[in-house]
Amino acid sequence: MSDTGSTTGETTTPAPTTITVIGLGNLGQVLARTFLDQGHQVTVWNRSQDKADELVARGATLAASPAEAVAASDLIVVCVLDYTTVRDLLTPTAAALAGRVVVNLTSGTPDPARELGAWVGKQGAAYVDGAVYAIPQTVGTPEAFVLYSGDAEAFARYRTLLETLGSAVFVGTDAGLAPVYDVAVLSGMYGMFAGFFQTVAVGGSAGIEAAKVTELLVRWLTEAIAALPGFAAEIDAGDYRTETSNLDINAVGLAHILAATKEQGVGVDLLAPLHALFERQVSQGHGAESMSRAIESLR
Repeated sequence: MSDTGSTTGETTTPAPTTITVIGLGNLGQVLARTFLDQGHQVTVWNRSQDKADELVARGATLAASPAEAVAASDLIVVCVLDYTTVRDLLTPTAAALAGRVVVNLTSGTPDPARELGAWVGKQGAAYVDGAVYAIPQTVGTPEAFVLYSGDAEAFARYRTLLETLGSAVFVGTDAGLAPVYDVAVLSGMYGMFAGFFQTVAVGGSAGIEAAKVTELLVRWLTEAIAALPGFAAEIDAGDYRTETSNLDINAVGLAHILAATKEQGVGVDLLAPLHALFERQVSQGHGAESMSRAIESLR
């Protein structure tokens, strides 16, 4: 089946194809619904069959088993709990996988993605791993994007279709790359949450409402985030020379923040590790260099 699509004005609609969605959690249901809305022939399977009721009412076909689900379609989209579950579900379907494309949108880590990709390849199928950056409500909107890695030809074949889920970005032929990107990006997200919790805790120690201090935090972070591409360029170049905010300045500034935080009776567990990275670089003689050089203490 092809999904080259047809274009009218600025709207591109993928040509109908056969798609199986295995796993009907919150995300899986939205994926299946999006494919149905595009006019595709969709087969679904889930351990709890009642989760398929709404989709069947919309026109999906409920498979009695994973093997039946795989046999029904050219494109197999999997979205379950973890990679072990993916392997457990697909192993009994091995004989039916040949010639098909498996797109795994299950959250996972790099090595299991590579192992699963190799196993799928041995069954004569193509494997594409994906990392979804969207909550279910934003799938299919401009806010959503999905990173893919693995079989480049398979991705190209279904790219137009995958774009209906969110902006589709292919990051490389190593199946483990999408999970690496995912871990990297989500690490930044959780770091932001850590800073938020610290902000609210310090503000709360003086009776400042979380909403009030958060309003200022968002305003400041919006400005501060503009520094990240510059830091990234320094890191990629390995050139940390700077005439502005160096490690010496930031190590002293963060030390003052930690001291003031303790005075307010608030813990410093979230920020102390960052100060340790700064101090390590300063002790090695890099105090006059950019704050971005702190990454060298993680490598």
